[in-house]
Amino acid sequence: MAQETTVADLVTTDPVTVQRDQPVSEVYHMLKYAPFHHVPVMENGRPVGMISSVDVLRLAYDIDGFEDRDMAEMLDYHFTIDDAMSTDLRTVTAEATIPDAAELLSDGNAHSLLVIDDDGRLTGIITTTDLVRYLAGITSPQRT
Repeated sequence: MAQETTVADLVTTDPVTVQRDQPVSEVYHMLKYAPFHHVPVMENGRPVGMISSVDVLRLAYDIDGFEDRDMAEMLDYHFTIDDAMSTDLRTVTAEATIPDAAELLSDGNAHSLLVIDDDGRLTGIITTTDLVRYLAGITSPQRT
């Protein structure tokens, strides 16, 4: 079953992204209320990094002691997206199988994969949550 299912069947297409030059506070506010925890960082139409809610929390921890209303301003004063994002991108193509995706995530160091096309352009994202839901039968492949 999972051998035949591909990333294309489970991918979240058109994910929310941020630009590398955006203020960190915008990512902070976005992730604070979002139903997702990973945001691809884009530059010139290509993914250059990944920023997660944990990455932003680490920055906020470094400047602990400020009220939430001041946190965004302090984040922008002290940090850029480059300070928070991971540049060790894990990528797959839509044709990769679910076991391929699971293997890339199996070391626990990443919780999402960027899905790219042959030109390196972002086409979607797949997360450990997507894989677990599929394997638990909560999500079924979106076959057309």
